[in-house]
Amino acid sequence: MPVQAVCTVAEAVRLNEFAYSFTLEAPALAAAISGPGQFVHIKCGHSRLLRRPISICDWDGETLRIVFEVRGEGTAWLARRSAGDRLDVLGPLGQGFRMARGEKLLLVGGGIGVPPMLGCAKYAGGSASAVLGFRAADRAMLLEAFEENCKAVSLCSDDGTLGVKGFVDALVCEWLEKEKDFTSVLACGPRPMLRAVARAAARYGVPCQVSMEERMACGVGACLGCAIQMADGTIKHVCKDGPVFAAEEVDWND
Repeated sequence: MPVQAVCTVAEAVRLNEFAYSFTLEAPALAAAISGPGQFVHIKCGHSRLLRRPISICDWDGETLRIVFEVRGEGTAWLARRSAGDRLDVLGPLGQGFRMARGEKLLLVGGGIGVPPMLGCAKYAGGSASAVLGFRAADRAMLLEAFEENCKAVSLCSDDGTLGVKGFVDALVCEWLEKEKDFTSVLACGPRPMLRAVARAAARYGVPCQVSMEERMACGVGACLGCAIQMADGTIKHVCKDGPVFAAEEVDWND
C-alpha cells in the first residue's frame, strides 16, 4: 500500500555532471517496498501540480535511496535540495521485478536505468552479473557499488570512452552465449535498448523482464497517461500495471 510522507534528505551527493543521489529518511515507505523495481512520486516545488516519478535505487529498514538526472524544471528543482531539506514523497508505487534471493541473474541497465538495477543486485545477494551501458564515461555512475554487489560487471558506452564501444545487447549476447544457466534477464533503460535486450534473451531462450520508461502524471493509474500497447492487443499502464513487464507481453512494434 503506498504511503505519503514528508521525508528528510539525509544525504545529497552529486554523482557526475548530470546525476544526483539522495538518501531519504523514510521508514514507512521503506517498510512498504515489496522488492526491487518500484518507484516513488516526489513533489518538486510548491507551484508544480504534477509529481516526478523516480525509481528506487536501494533501501533498508529506515531509508531509501533515489538516483536521478536533471531532465526538466522539476528535477532541476530537486537537484537543488540538500541534506536536511524535506520532500513530499508518495510510494512505493508500481509492480517491481519478480525475482528471488540467490538467483543467477543477468542485470542490464542503460543510462538512468542503471540505478534500479543496483537494488536488484543487492536483493540477489551477490549472485547476479551486470551489463551497464552509458552514453560516455562522464555519464557513468554507481560502478563501485555494482562491483561490490555483483559477481561480474561488463561496461560499454556509445562513444567507447568507457568499456567496449557499442550497446548493451552485444554484451548480453556474449554473456548468454558463455553462461547457459541464467534464470532470467532483468533490464531497465530506454525503449530501444529494452527491445534489443528482449530479442537477445528470446534468442537464447532466457526469460526476460523489462522496466519501461514512460512519462507519468498521476503515478497511480488514474490519468491513463502512461499507456503502452501489449502484444495481445490490450492496453496497460506503466505506473500501475508496471513499470516491470515480462518482455514477451510488450508490443515492441507500436
